[in-house]
Amino acid sequence: MKVFLTGGAGFIGSHLVRQLLQVDHRVFVMDNVSSGAWRHLPARGNACTCWQMDIREASVKAKICKEKFDVIVHLAAQTMVDASIKDPIFDASENIMGTLNVLEVARQCGARVIFASTAAAYGDVVDTDLPVLETHELRPQSFYGLTKVGVEKYLDLYHELYGLDYVVCRFANVYGERQGDSGEGGVISIFAKRIVNGQDITIYGDGKQTRDFVYAGDIARGICKAMTTENVNTVYNLSTQTETTLLDLVKVMREVSGRDIVTHFGPQREGDIYRSMLSNQKAINGLGWMPEITLREGLKRTLEYFEQNK
Repeated sequence: MKVFLTGGAGFIGSHLVRQLLQVDHRVFVMDNVSSGAWRHLPARGNACTCWQMDIREASVKAKICKEKFDVIVHLAAQTMVDASIKDPIFDASENIMGTLNVLEVARQCGARVIFASTAAAYGDVVDTDLPVLETHELRPQSFYGLTKVGVEKYLDLYHELYGLDYVVCRFANVYGERQGDSGEGGVISIFAKRIVNGQDITIYGDGKQTRDFVYAGDIARGICKAMTTENVNTVYNLSTQTETTLLDLVKVMREVSGRDIVTHFGPQREGDIYRSMLSNQKAINGLGWMPEITLREGLKRTLEYFEQNK
């Protein structure tokens, strides 16, 4: 299969590229390396072609249309909640206008689109609605979440008007090796870097806020499943369906690292949701996917990576 990845040199993309190459897919990666890095990818060779471009560039469509792709995996995005609130125009430029370039390419070459969406699409959810189903009302609290919801609507209409096939994957809070400090789910990488350097960590809020932490390798497997499933033109949560408080997260990181971690507390961040846990039953049934890596094992791999790369 011939696969095109936007944002493929980023955190999740680097996990996905490895898995695609292991099963002999032909992979093309486009990235502006504003947050990713080519060193994140394995030896590239003939099976992986890399283009350093921004998805908003006018020349993108012509370049990609020269190739006949079976699948386009769209990972490139502005992913910082606080940045989207400070600069909604920049957020929309990357997440809406950049995506439209990608969708136009997909329409012209007939490729299936796999879109990386987010738990932020749901916003704060009352306790009785956890774990959150894909059918739950979408009430994003940040422009980042809003642009992701907007793209989901574009995909639906592209399918209705042009017959474009797509799969939306709403990620829970992803973590793992090669994650940057910024972006959704970045709390683990921030903590991991400080822990391996013997520094204190700061929890914003009371520490009882929860996240559904899912390992990046599991997310990559879910995307691979979405590339071949017959159950298309729909949305799947990719999650562990498990709530973890930040206080419990620190506890496990303390146990895994064997270090005495000093914690401080700061004010809750604007736009952050308080509790998050996504149902993964639809992905289990429709994609034949479920997470395999426990939080403890995922944190072990993550801490080892940052220890080796500090």
